[in-house]
Amino acid sequence: MLGALMPSRPEVLAPAGDRASLNAAVRAGADAVYFGLQSFNARARAQNFSEGDLGEIMRFLHENGTKGYVALNTLAFDAELPAVERVIRACAAAGVDAVIVQDLGVAKLCQAIAPALPMHASTQMTCTDAAAVNYAKALGAKRVVLARELSLDDIAAVRKS
Repeated sequence: MLGALMPSRPEVLAPAGDRASLNAAVRAGADAVYFGLQSFNARARAQNFSEGDLGEIMRFLHENGTKGYVALNTLAFDAELPAVERVIRACAAAGVDAVIVQDLGVAKLCQAIAPALPMHASTQMTCTDAAAVNYAKALGAKRVVLARELSLDDIAAVRKS
């Protein structure tokens, strides 16, 4: 059940808030980087990237054997859904390796309009038990980042479930 969401080995994942940090993560051997676009991400202190940069960024990452995950990890309101849909479609078209989401509606939207685009459940989705992990999986999550408030004992309990 949960084992399908468990990677076979740890992934070295680095944040990339601007082009310099993206390049540094690749040079340092990161397996993957995560970054935000100009909207719908919780990386407020980062410079972030534009949707127009996505194709070139993903080409660069893939040429260097690095995956790229786009953080779409904020809540989305009804009036924002057309813009969120545009971003999801841009991510799919650019070959993004996964989007990281918080909002359940955004997760459903990803599944509906870009089912081939992998989706990861963000720590902001606050999955704290096996039931929440299974719910995220039912929404299409290929990976779930557990809530950061969990202790090691809590994480072990989720893994056993």
